Amino acid sequence: MKAYEFIIKSEEGLHARPAANFVNKSRSYKSEITVEKGGEIFNAKSITSVLSMGACKNDKIIIKAEGDDESHAIEELALFFYSIP
Repeated sequence: MKAYEFIIKSEEGLHARPAANFVNKSRSYKSEITVEKGGEIFNAKSITSVLSMGACKNDKIIIKAEGDDESHAIEELALFFYSIP
């Protein structure tokens, strides 16, 4: 299992458009991908789950990937989070 910890920097938090892009990116990997926020686990391949997380500015989230392409998935998803304005 690979993990990446990130602090949301965007003033709007993880709102609809970047959340949808994150879910679409997560779905492109075979690995199981989850997001943890405040001790709760959310399915990174489900838009409903990601939006229900309610990630706001300065929230800490942890992305976890487990599977054949976990290293690549974490690297790419980390880059994705750095690209959110």
